[in-house]
Amino acid sequence: MWPEEFSALLDHAEEVNLSIPPAEGVGGGKEPTTRKALKARITQDDFEKIWPLAEARYRLDGKFSGKAITLIANNPHYRQWHPSDGGSEEGVADSGHKYTTRYVIVHFLLDEVREPVEA
Repeated sequence: MWPEEFSALLDHAEEVNLSIPPAEGVGGGKEPTTRKALKARITQDDFEKIWPLAEARYRLDGKFSGKAITLIANNPHYRQWHPSDGGSEEGVADSGHKYTTRYVIVHFLLDEVREPVEA
């Protein structure tokens, strides 16, 4: 299961379709493969916290119940969707101190979770 403490990171994620080109030199089709994914803009700090969860599949609860995600981090087949710069925002704390929040754009592969059902 996806850790509850990180569930808010997916609140504003949008569902997208990734069009993965066929691998060079591999037998088979010449058509791209389409995969569903979640695209999210999260803080650099949050990304550093979820980095250890990369490349593993986690089931979801809540609005994505019945689905599972895998954070794309360094899989060569998905290099186009590896984490990328999501910009930054400047702010001023109540104390008057200026700060910068850095963001990262991440993609999670999105799969249906199928459970065997006893008849």
